[in-house]
Amino acid sequence: MPETSERVRALHAQMTLDEKLAQIVGYWLDQNGVVAPMQSEMAAGQQDAGRLEDVTRNGLGHYTRVYGTRPVDPAERAAWLWGEQRRLKRETRLGIPALVHEECLTGLAAWKAAAFPTPLAWGAAFDPDLVHEMAASIGESMRELGIHQGLAPVLDVIRDPRWGRVDECIAEDPYVVGVLGTSYVTGLQSARVHATLKHFVGYSGSRAGRNHAPVSAGPREVADVFLPPFEMALFDGGARSVMNSYAEIDGVPLGSSEEYLTDLLRERWGFDGVVVADYFAVAFLEVMHAIAADRGGAAAAALTAGIDIELPTGDAYLVPLAERIRAGEFDEAFVDRAVLRALAQKEELGLLEPDAFEDEPPTHIDLDSPRHRDIARRLAEESIVLLSNDGILPFADASGSPSRIAVIGPNAHRAEALMGCYSFANHVLAHHPEFPLGFEIPTFLEAFEAETGASTEVVYAKGADVEGDDRRGFDAAVTAATTSDVAIIVVGDQAGLFGRGTVGEGNDSETLELPGVQRELVEAVVATGTPVVMIALTGRPYEISWALDGENRPAAVLQAFFPGEEGAAALSGVLTGRVNPSGRLPVSLPRAAGAQPYTYLHPRLGGASDVTATDPTPVRPFGFGLSYSPVAYRDLVVDSAVTAGGAFAASVEVINTGARTVDDVVQLYGRDVVASVARPVVQLLAFQRVTLEPGQSVTVRFSVPTQRFAFSDRSMTRVVEPGDVEVWVGADAAATEAAGTATSRATLAVTGAVHVLTTADSRLATCEVAASDAVESEAMAVAAR
Repeated sequence: MPETSERVRALHAQMTLDEKLAQIVGYWLDQNGVVAPMQSEMAAGQQDAGRLEDVTRNGLGHYTRVYGTRPVDPAERAAWLWGEQRRLKRETRLGIPALVHEECLTGLAAWKAAAFPTPLAWGAAFDPDLVHEMAASIGESMRELGIHQGLAPVLDVIRDPRWGRVDECIAEDPYVVGVLGTSYVTGLQSARVHATLKHFVGYSGSRAGRNHAPVSAGPREVADVFLPPFEMALFDGGARSVMNSYAEIDGVPLGSSEEYLTDLLRERWGFDGVVVADYFAVAFLEVMHAIAADRGGAAAAALTAGIDIELPTGDAYLVPLAERIRAGEFDEAFVDRAVLRALAQKEELGLLEPDAFEDEPPTHIDLDSPRHRDIARRLAEESIVLLSNDGILPFADASGSPSRIAVIGPNAHRAEALMGCYSFANHVLAHHPEFPLGFEIPTFLEAFEAETGASTEVVYAKGADVEGDDRRGFDAAVTAATTSDVAIIVVGDQAGLFGRGTVGEGNDSETLELPGVQRELVEAVVATGTPVVMIALTGRPYEISWALDGENRPAAVLQAFFPGEEGAAALSGVLTGRVNPSGRLPVSLPRAAGAQPYTYLHPRLGGASDVTATDPTPVRPFGFGLSYSPVAYRDLVVDSAVTAGGAFAASVEVINTGARTVDDVVQLYGRDVVASVARPVVQLLAFQRVTLEPGQSVTVRFSVPTQRFAFSDRSMTRVVEPGDVEVWVGADAAATEAAGTATSRATLAVTGAVHVLTTADSRLATCEVAASDAVESEAMAVAAR
């Protein structure tokens, strides 16, 4: 056990068994609607638990989602919460307030709170500083409302886009997940709100992308793909809480895995925070995994493994566990271990201070302030990916700007289409249609009309729904397109949970075709001959090769991953040219559903080859994204040698050869030429977003720890091996020098003995950007004109 304070030890020494157990469970005050797996079945009877005074007579560990379960006015709820916390201090024997936790993945999941872009959009933005800023603003709102712990970020690495929870994930690259996830952690915790890393570990590796399905990952994949983001968020971000995965790896449910929750997390990594159960995960050890005969057995297995807090309720850790302990069938020492951690967390958060909640609750609360909206706008603008463009975009540059534009599609005039599964609107408010959204979020149609103004006539036709096979709206859509100069068609997803929607928790897919008849609608509109811009507003990458490289295809295609409350304005700005698109794909765009699961981080035999008739090559690779200003790379300089365990320098000149200001995501790639186990043919080593004025040139200098090439060797030891590695800068993971999208490859010799990694090793590359001399080129002359 880590050292605990005298105050915590004194409190613990006074506790009865019932008071101890009360500190390691949550209570879900007012469930309403289904927002967790098997919620109706698992929580049956809790509504009859009695008055709060009875429920909390021995104290309480957590209040579960007091703001985020149903629409409640924030100020009214804050007043209730302050009063309830004072009652716990006054009327329970030990006077310990409850810790309050909430979901906060795309903003605080509460009524009237800002809806930020979904994590897949963070990945597309490749901007750690902006993710930190967003998380800090979320944390400040949470702390103002008396919330102490956020159940975010999700650090699952995307392995199969058929999985419904892809929109909650950041990227298919562990390093990108780790860097951006760590930025979220440091941002949230800067407001004194504890971040919770989800879902430890391997959850996204489920077979066929099915939620809660078994995971067949070997120990090397777990160590080299799934664990690094958690390691980064813990060691570099200082995350204070971890949540277990629902999944089982090779037959062992993570909620009962002492190997991962104690041996690795506590003893090897030295984590001294709290481990919380994903909702009902302890009971699931009995009812879903069948490794326990009853709730008491499930509680014993989870506590022994290292789950400190049962959420969302005390279904297993209260009566069933107490009965086991009193019967002499379970060692109370495991309860003591968890209670000391829970009390230490409350002390760290200030809940044990005498003046906790003695101040007055907030009365004027703005959860969607101008600052929130500014951050949401910038992140949305940076996240939009331009996948193809035959010159139609931006409209401002097109010869003869269109005077009549048709806006078509199931996602063109729906605010819900802009938000992810864990937004309050889609997560909770869908169960309460009588309530308004509670904040401003223009649809794409509304934002585009505002963007273009009275000079452009905009006509609208829905065309079809996101789901279903109703084609009755096709004729109106075709007519609107035929009578317009340009047609914009907005297709994609509806985020939701457990069968309510096309993507989101529990909404896994057997196919990567656009849902419903949306492809047919696009093809019908394209067939009119009117130039078409297609916008994919989705929570996962879909198979849209027909729209990108097909014979009859839209003139341009944009990809937006649930860009949030300012997403429609950001998309409109990209179309008109007010915004120069700078998003990059955080996940490969699949050629076909049958190519899944796929990752760009594949060894030689994981790609196209002569030994298979199938081609998994994505239609657009990881890191891909176009802009309205071409960028060139030149003069790559890389150290010739570095000792294993050290860091090497790599620099490149980046030049804006276009006439517009551009944001470029400089991507440094590499590969191990020869290794003791098969290694990826390409691997992202570092990245940096830079802003360049027309004709401007900057030098980007990376310092890269050789640990970026680390892997688990044949003895399952994480090492950096000596030998040659190749390094290059490219526009994406498939960039080549021949195509003019990458620099020449530099060979770097890693020397010395094999370096065995420790927790003290560097994990993050660093970067400096320096202005270069002005570039005299035709591009500058064009820019001047």
